[in-house]
Amino acid sequence: MGLQGFGRLAVLIAAVAGIAGPAHAATQITMWSNWPDEPAKKDWVAARVHDFEAAQNQCTVKLNFIPKADIYTQAKSAVRTGQAPDVFYMEPDEPEFMTGGFLEPLDSYIDMAGVEDWAKPAWTMKGKLYGLPVEAYTVELYYNKDLVKKVGAEVPASFQMTQAGFADMVKKGVAAGITPIAEGVGDRPFPGGLLLFEALLRKLGSDDYAKLLNGQLSFKDPRVVEVMNWDKGLIEAGAYPKSFSTLKLGESHFYFYSTPGALTFPDPSWFTGRAFAAPESGGMPANFPLGIMQFPAMDGGKCPECKTLAIGGSFVIYSKSKNKECAGALLKSMATVENGTKWMEQVSLQTGVKSDSSKIKSTHAAYFAELNERDKGSKFFFGTPLLYYRGKCAETYAQVMNNAFPAGLLSVPEAADKMDAACMKS
Repeated sequence: MGLQGFGRLAVLIAAVAGIAGPAHAATQITMWSNWPDEPAKKDWVAARVHDFEAAQNQCTVKLNFIPKADIYTQAKSAVRTGQAPDVFYMEPDEPEFMTGGFLEPLDSYIDMAGVEDWAKPAWTMKGKLYGLPVEAYTVELYYNKDLVKKVGAEVPASFQMTQAGFADMVKKGVAAGITPIAEGVGDRPFPGGLLLFEALLRKLGSDDYAKLLNGQLSFKDPRVVEVMNWDKGLIEAGAYPKSFSTLKLGESHFYFYSTPGALTFPDPSWFTGRAFAAPESGGMPANFPLGIMQFPAMDGGKCPECKTLAIGGSFVIYSKSKNKECAGALLKSMATVENGTKWMEQVSLQTGVKSDSSKIKSTHAAYFAELNERDKGSKFFFGTPLLYYRGKCAETYAQVMNNAFPAGLLSVPEAADKMDAACMKS
């Protein structure tokens, strides 16, 4: 039953309290947000809370910034003990919160017109929306223009190498003593699979790739094996850092654009959250020769123009919150075109909140232009592997495709056997 505007909320509070005026003590809600080490996103969230508090006097917000892994761990316990915050950060890769009844539908609280239609399915169950999709992203292949040129590799006019051309660039990088692909899985269950699965998407096309992620296509399919063999060749050539298994996500950013430096960096477009921070805060050096190329086209690939699009950081309301009206009012105040535009402008990243690109004023305009150019003509596939994989299958992906296989610890047949055993549906 959403209330329309803060005026009606104030009237209701006054009526229930039996008082004539608005001199009722404000309700404080608690909010957990990710991004303590990503200044642009942190500032955007803090500004939205400040604006919300300044616009009315019925609700205040106790805001805490907590690393994502810690939020997930704490929230899983808190929702079961009744101690969860009123509003907290979540991503669609944890659907158990939604299916377990721990989240409140947002339809009666926010203006649904403020959310992009393509972003709603990630948080929709039985026709209801359960998360405000603030962060959206594509999976991109960033590269150092100067280093790629230095090793003698050529990026074609299409910005998409062939699979042989990409393999040749990897070998040239290794020969020159430069790491070809800055990637690490020390604190994340997904980066090690980015290159392989983007290649599989382009090889199989959207329909068969969806079957692979839904357990309806075997990892022993000849096309899958072909791509895995290609990827295995890159791994054996020395594509990844020696510290691959322990290198954390934030450290892999710094590895790419600062020390020691690398040719390429496969990463979701949330790359900018760290890269566009001030250099003294771990951001990309001024005038860094950043470029964006397409992931390589696979030989005989069905969809070289395919690309992954997904929803990331979102905000949800705890279903047992005693302060749902204030929590809903906060999310309603965030879900506006104006705030979506500010996100794009300040964070340099896509969003599931509607925005107006004509009003974006950014010092990173050239980056936006290149990102839009690379996305032009793409056929988007919605969702990364961990948005599909669940339970034992998700654990196997994290252990095998994210870690052991790219670390060179498993053969192609061994990796395929493990994935099929965990993910194939009868």
